[in-house]
Amino acid sequence: MDNNIVEDKSMNELIELLREIRDDVDFENCKELIDGKVLSSFDIIQIISTLDDEYDISIPATEIVPENFNSAEAIYSMIQRLK
Repeated sequence: MDNNIVEDKSMNELIELLREIRDDVDFENCKELIDGKVLSSFDIIQIISTLDDEYDISIPATEIVPENFNSAEAIYSMIQRLK
């Protein structure tokens, strides 16, 4: 299977997970989820918990920084690093 197709599928799955947490946010296009105060600290806690469960990863405190949560792409990159 083409690597881009796999990445697109994985990104779409991530966006669906994020929408389960906040269905009113445009995760496909928003690039300032933290800096623009779109997500609350409670949303971030829910996202971290979901990512831990769904991707079987542990997100250390050092990774819980705005740069890793400002967009779906940033979250996806973090997941790939932590796998």
